[in-house]
Amino acid sequence: MGSAHTVVVFGAYGHTGRFVVAELRDRGFVPVLSGRDAGKLKELAASAPGSDVRPASAGDPAALDRALTGAAAVINCAGPFATTAAPVIEAALRAGIPYVDVTGEIEAGIDTFTHFADRARAARAVIVPAMAFYGGLGDLMTTAAMGDWTAADEAHIAYALSSWHPTAGTRATSAVSRQRRGGRRLRYTRGRLESHHDALPTLRWPFPEPVGPRDVIGEFTTVDVVTVPRHLGVPEVCTYMTVEAAGEVLAPDTPEPVAADESGRSAQTFLVDVVVRSGGSERRAVARGRDIYAVTAPLAVEAVDRILAGRTKTVGVASAGEIFDAPDFLRALSPHLSVELLLQRASFT
Repeated sequence: MGSAHTVVVFGAYGHTGRFVVAELRDRGFVPVLSGRDAGKLKELAASAPGSDVRPASAGDPAALDRALTGAAAVINCAGPFATTAAPVIEAALRAGIPYVDVTGEIEAGIDTFTHFADRARAARAVIVPAMAFYGGLGDLMTTAAMGDWTAADEAHIAYALSSWHPTAGTRATSAVSRQRRGGRRLRYTRGRLESHHDALPTLRWPFPEPVGPRDVIGEFTTVDVVTVPRHLGVPEVCTYMTVEAAGEVLAPDTPEPVAADESGRSAQTFLVDVVVRSGGSERRAVARGRDIYAVTAPLAVEAVDRILAGRTKTVGVASAGEIFDAPDFLRALSPHLSVELLLQRASFT
């Protein structure tokens, strides 16, 4: 699918937004550059003559409507999503087009499912939140690892990042999330989200090579705890982050990502290790790639491509693994990351 389809990128000039714009062009779509800062939009458009620039802010419904006029879909890359998601979804519903976002905010993901599920289903609209490295990829991998299982006892999603230099957007959205939960932490256990104040555990996770066993922060909770339980019968969903990466993203003086090639990708590498357990059996999915922000772009654009082509399993507000054929979607990402599905035992302490 390609050139006949115009896709609005809200927050196009942000770090992830720029990757999304480039991916859309590479895939034959026509990106429309939108966001609240007209100056930054013009600066971005200067690098691609002929780009359609449509400034809009989340607080201006009329401007959002103008921005979405004639578009086939919208991808929201502008955080904090606590502020932008609902207004852009409302505009997408008015325009009658699909909405995809790349939020990593747990609360924003919950809000989208809570507030728009009934309306979107009634309108047969498609809304996919957290279609990104966190939320989307983990959900697709967990769904693929489950295979023919209809339920499992627990799912573990462990992230090994060679480094984590957060963008300004990551810092802003993290601050909003912390404020919204009053400094409490979240865990998904016994089939529900719980808040807590107790210290996060540290444990050893047996990552596959070339990473190998590493210390991780347990209950380093990501938006996967929203997307995975949305459609999979798994009462325990735990997410983990390597200690060094967690320290970097939380440190106030860690610099932003630096481009290491002409595409703008950083040198950061990642390994995502998913283990699902049912009774005495375990299944595993492993993904390897480079730059968590850059890889979000093919995830979001592949989602839009499939939605517009009708390659979906449901309507309404849905997570990635719920609406798409997870193994097939992951295969489509092979130019950007490698994924292995393994039936093997994994042990950790």
